[in-house]
Amino acid sequence: MNLFKSTTTFSFFTLISRILGYIRDILIAIFLGSGPLADAFFVAFRIPNTFRRLFSEGTFNAAFVPSYASELTKGKEEANVFATNIFSVLVLGLFFLVLIIEILMPLFVFLIAPGFSGEEEKMNLAINLTRITFPFLFFVSLSSFFSAILNSHNRFAVAAAAPIILNIFLIFILFFGKILSDKLVYYLSYAVTIAGLTQFLFLLLFVKKFYSPKLIFKIKLNEKIKVFFKKLLPSIFSSGVTQINILVGTIIASFQASAVSYLYYADRIYQINLAVAGIAIGTVVLPQLSKLIENKNIPEILKIQNKALELSLFLSLPATVALFIASEPIVSGLFGYGSFSEISVQNSAKALFYFAFGLPAFSIIKVFSSFFFARHNTKIPFYISLASVAINILISVSLFNRFGFIIIPISTSIASWFNALLLYFFMVKKDFFIFNNIFKFKFPRIIFSTAIMGIIFYLLLNQFSFQLNYNQNFKFFYLLLNILIALVSYILILFFTRALKFNNIKIR
Repeated sequence: MNLFKSTTTFSFFTLISRILGYIRDILIAIFLGSGPLADAFFVAFRIPNTFRRLFSEGTFNAAFVPSYASELTKGKEEANVFATNIFSVLVLGLFFLVLIIEILMPLFVFLIAPGFSGEEEKMNLAINLTRITFPFLFFVSLSSFFSAILNSHNRFAVAAAAPIILNIFLIFILFFGKILSDKLVYYLSYAVTIAGLTQFLFLLLFVKKFYSPKLIFKIKLNEKIKVFFKKLLPSIFSSGVTQINILVGTIIASFQASAVSYLYYADRIYQINLAVAGIAIGTVVLPQLSKLIENKNIPEILKIQNKALELSLFLSLPATVALFIASEPIVSGLFGYGSFSEISVQNSAKALFYFAFGLPAFSIIKVFSSFFFARHNTKIPFYISLASVAINILISVSLFNRFGFIIIPISTSIASWFNALLLYFFMVKKDFFIFNNIFKFKFPRIIFSTAIMGIIFYLLLNQFSFQLNYNQNFKFFYLLLNILIALVSYILILFFTRALKFNNIKIR
């Protein structure tokens, strides 16, 4: 397996999706800003989108891929029977879940955004919009099942490309934002669900090469199926703990005007690096690691684990430094237009700054969790994640009245570092992981290269400070230029220090 090549393929399509996501969010910022319409839509969008992240961004893989890979070693027929049973349970379970939530939507939205209860108009709008967007959950969850099948066969490109569909649909609607006016949020909500259906049909075309989906009502709940679903909830919870912490933050932030929007925009910026540095690597490494563990190939297991961690830090550390240094210019350059005021820029930038502190931890959690999941161990990540969420809630609730929304990214970052360090502790304790000499050689050089890049980026920002001001029209292009120069300098320093060698990235 070429880890670098597979990760690059997955990351490329993920990056395209996130870039389109930024274009989408820039347009949303222009037409909706951070007012009540934006808050209501983001709650309606956050709920199914959180489920999308929970299911599709490596978390469903965590439970499914190791089990499915084990069945594949026995034969295609056994694997297909297993997949059909899982598919049927998912279809029936999701259908009734969506139906029940649609009926109980007022209560559901109240639980997600209790702060809206004092504003009847905003609450009713959020309920109506969430009713429209919630069926997206049904389609995207089944899409994640298809993606897991494809990933198990080392077909990463299609699964990574599928989320692009959602952004294309939303961008199309946003081009008519001025014409649609206040109705824009309704059209966007319908587009979310239609995009989910389209994504499902898109993946169905490609998955047929490996598996033909069949819906059966007489499901054989044998021991394999029971074991899978016993693993599914802990896997979703532990692998998606960052998203759960952010959802918790959204619930708490709903008590402060516009805070939901500030957190949303900050979340959108750091998520692009998380997608590449954590989700992509964790997703790509899981199928191969599962097979190596089945074959008890210890040297290759340790080699691929070290490489996965190295790639994660290689990508997340410079992004962290960049967000520390330039949180406000980045937010301004991406979203500071139209209805998105200077106050919105400043508050979103504050949230981004503190989210950046946790960015390496967010990525490490994704990678470390995959090491446990490949060994069919979901209990340890699950219990650690429970403790992490508890810490997040405790800090956020106890200090929200004192610090406001800004405590949410702070508590999320603290809880994530707690999670990452505990995962590392238990991996070492169980002899799942040990640092090899290649990692020990490269890690200090990655740190050094990141520090030099940070200095260069800081000097560039000072040089272009006027062009990056809030009220400048071309600030996005100057921001992009600064980022590209800093990125090139980082890569060159890595080559100079011998921390980056493409022949070392290949896993033979």
